[in-house]
Parts: sequence; C-alpha cells; structure tokens
Amino acid sequence: MMSQRKKILLGMSGGVDSSVAAHLLQRQGYDVTGVFLCLGGLLGSGHDTTGCCSPQDAADARRVAELLGIDLYVLNAGDAFGGVVDYFVDEYVSGRTPNPCVHCNARIKFARLLQRANELGADFIATGHYARVVDGAICRAAAKDQSYALFELPRAMLTRVLLPIGEVSDKAEIRRIALSLGLPVADKPDSQEICFVSGDYVELLRQRRPEAFRPGEIADSAGHVLGRHEGVAAFTIGQRRGLGPGIEDAVHRLYGPVRMFVTKIDPITARVTIGTKDETFSRRLTASAVNWHIDPPPAGWEFHGVVQIRYNHAGAPAQVTVLDDGRFQAEFDEPVSAITPGQGAAIYDGPRLLGGGWIE
Repeated sequence: MMSQRKKILLGMSGGVDSSVAAHLLQRQGYDVTGVFLCLGGLLGSGHDTTGCCSPQDAADARRVAELLGIDLYVLNAGDAFGGVVDYFVDEYVSGRTPNPCVHCNARIKFARLLQRANELGADFIATGHYARVVDGAICRAAAKDQSYALFELPRAMLTRVLLPIGEVSDKAEIRRIALSLGLPVADKPDSQEICFVSGDYVELLRQRRPEAFRPGEIADSAGHVLGRHEGVAAFTIGQRRGLGPGIEDAVHRLYGPVRMFVTKIDPITARVTIGTKDETFSRRLTASAVNWHIDPPPAGWEFHGVVQIRYNHAGAPAQVTVLDDGRFQAEFDEPVSAITPGQGAAIYDGPRLLGGGWIE
C-alpha cells in the first residue's frame, strides 16, 4: 500500500476489461475516478455507436462504478471523434486501409483523459488495454496483446499512463476476477472492432463518400481483365472473399481451382489487381509519420527488430533503416503477406514498443 494515495483517472467503457482494471488499481492503493468517454451521435441514418459508447455501455459503467465505490464522470468527445470517422472513409477512398483505433487512442481517448486528469489534479491515467508500461515504456502484455494500438501515443505521455490488466495471464482470468467481484459485466461480450460502424462499413462509405464507388476493372497481375467492381473502397490488400460475381469462374477458366487475393488497389484508374497467395508476399515496406517512443534516431541509423504490420499480426524480424522526413524502411528476414498501405507498422525490441508509422 502506498504511503500517500495517488489519484488516477481511468477510462471506463462499460466492458469487463476496464471494470477489472478499476478493481486492480484500487487493490494497488490508488484513488480511482472513472471516466466514460462518449463518442456517439455522429453517424447518419442506419448507423449508431453501439460498439463503444451506447446507452447500455454507459449504464454498465455506472453500475460497476457504484459497486466498486468510485466516482464516474461522462466526458463528451464527440466533437473530436468526427475527425476519426472522416479519416476512416477518406483512407478507403484513397485505396488505403485505415486503422481508426490507433488514431482514436492517441488523439482522443488518451489525450482527453490526460487533459481531464490535469484539470482534476490526477497523477495518472489508465485504460483497460492489454499492454504494460515498464519504466516509462509500453511493452507487450502477458496475454491478448494490444500494445500495437498504442504506438501513436506521445512519448511524453507514457510516464503518466498505467495499464493494469497487462500483467494478467489471460482473458479468462479477467472474467474470473469480474465474476468473483459480482460485476454485472463479467460475461459481457467484447465490443466490435470498428466501434462506430453498425453493420457493413461499405454502407457507411456509400453514405459519406459516394464518389469512391466508381466502377472499375478487376485484373490479374498479367493484365487479364477478369471482371468489374463497383468501387475500390470495398477492397483491401490480402482480401480473398467478396471479389465479385463471376470472378472465381473467370479465374478457374484461366488458372484452374486456385484462390486469388487482392494484391494492389489503384484509386486513380479504379483498377483492383488480384493474384495468388504467393503474390501477396513482400519483404519490404516504407512507413511515414513515424512516432518514436525512444530518442528519435538519426537518418541512416540501422537496427534489427520485430515489425508488426497490423493488429492481428504476430510481428516478423526485420532490418529497420531510419530514413529522412520522419520515415523508416523495414526489410523483413522472410517475406510477409499482405503489407497493406494505410495500416500501422509498429517496431519492437523484444517486448518493448519502440514506435511506429503508417505504411505507404
């Protein structure tokens, strides 16, 4: 128990992870105050924000706070969240695949929590992310690691961040703790990946950016036109399903029963290129707008690390070269599949997150 209780502001989503995080922080002796971030009221007809801040989520967070005996405040961040939604749809229009969670974490969730903590005189902020903070550095969690989604957090912020569930062995243990405390969210399902989309994200794109649905060709790498599509925004690198009617038959006529994947998206010509699984592999990427969690290395600096290219990628060994203009290049030891423009590339030294940037 600490000799003097430190104040901490905890983002509480109404889910089991942040609820158990509140208990763990209390057990460590912190004076915990909960904050429910409201990002709703943004999307048009046919959509809602059930994934992250629905009325049910708010009610669940309130019930957990009452059971644990902590105060809970509602913080409206909907004004800033519109920028995340705009980024999401604009990236698809540009033939890129966005990662809105990374942007939201750095620019809204953690930023607003820290701002409010400063206003209230709190010492730290915390969330229910599966990651660890060790000596002011973000590290991989013991289970269900989510550190990748935090690579855009400003380095200066990290000394004020606590991530209590990063040391818990697995998700089942989180639910066991919640059940032992009698928390009403012990069996609550995890939220969907894109919290602001209800249903198919393509419908949202049609509403927000109808110009992205300009018909174009689907071709193989040899230039054979195999069919047509209604817009590049419905595709992402590495995609296998949903290539369109008649594509599979056209492929079979040329190549036999082989599976084809999206390998290139050209938003200017509106052409989508598909190829075999082997054609999705590459050994090199360049990332821009890099955010370092270490002293920014000079251009030309080279080192060997592990680079993770999307949320559900385990990471792969690579030689990293720091370029000028806030970029880096990664040369993988072995080819990796579906390096996707628009996704983040996070660099690790063992479990430690060194930083990351956006794949060009």
